[in-house]
Amino acid sequence: MTTMRTPTNHSAGHRLAYDDADSPSAMHADCEAAERNLGLDRLHRIAVAASAPPPSIRFADYPREVAKPQIEISEAAARLAGALHLHLD
Repeated sequence: MTTMRTPTNHSAGHRLAYDDADSPSAMHADCEAAERNLGLDRLHRIAVAASAPPPSIRFADYPREVAKPQIEISEAAARLAGALHLHLD
């Protein structure tokens, strides 16, 4: 696991915006660690989903006959509903 490092202070009280003295592979590893820590992959997925075309509202794009889901009520749930005076029909 790569950990992020702080930039090197080249003189007392003076700090560079980034660490040019580091190797490109080390700076790339720092960027990947920052991406993981900030959750940028999640933000990227959100951006892709937000820029996707909207779903179709055309009637022809959906099936005409859609079966309603069946809800099964267990015997225990029916007893509990009866005790609470609820009617599960």
